[in-house]
Amino acid sequence: MWEGDFCLRTRKRVAIFEFTHFRIAELRSPEYHAIVTPEELKSRTKVFALQVIRVFKALPRNEEARTLGKQMLRSGTSVAANYRAVCRSRSKAEFLARLGVVVEEIDETVLWLELLADSEIVSRERLKEL
Repeated sequence: MWEGDFCLRTRKRVAIFEFTHFRIAELRSPEYHAIVTPEELKSRTKVFALQVIRVFKALPRNEEARTLGKQMLRSGTSVAANYRAVCRSRSKAEFLARLGVVVEEIDETVLWLELLADSEIVSRERLKEL
């Protein structure tokens, strides 16, 4: 199904993400040709976790902000930890299962960030860096 950086089924260019001996492809625009290494994703997820921590520290000291903020803090920082677990996978099945957890945590973090913005606890401008 996959050949290089071109998907034969959809006829679109893809970026190939390589993790040890496993590969994942993500559809992208035709001008996107980058290969993302596991080390780069480790770094990116760590930076994301640090940004989440900074947002949490800047939250107002009220019950609503702290409740949503703690949820965001847990899910946002677990992205980096769970991605590191992905890199230690011993089989393709374990790799995919662990990667699924990372995707779930990212999605959950997005929900908490949206709730913080929609409830006007944090400005959307503050969240743009994430």
